[in-house]
Amino acid sequence: MTELAESGIPVTVTCRVLKLSRQPYYRWLANPITPSEMVEAYRANALFDAHQDDP
Repeated sequence: MTELAESGIPVTVTCRVLKLSRQPYYRWLANPITPSEMVEAYRANALFDAHQDDP
């Protein structure tokens, strides 16, 4: 989104097209995901994928 805003497309328009709220975007922008949170998310996703086909 930052690249779009730099090219002149307002964040409001981008959020509307993507059906996102502006508030969570600005919250994320002020406090981005830490590397440890990213590792945790990858692990959770791997577990989910591994057990997705389980009955």
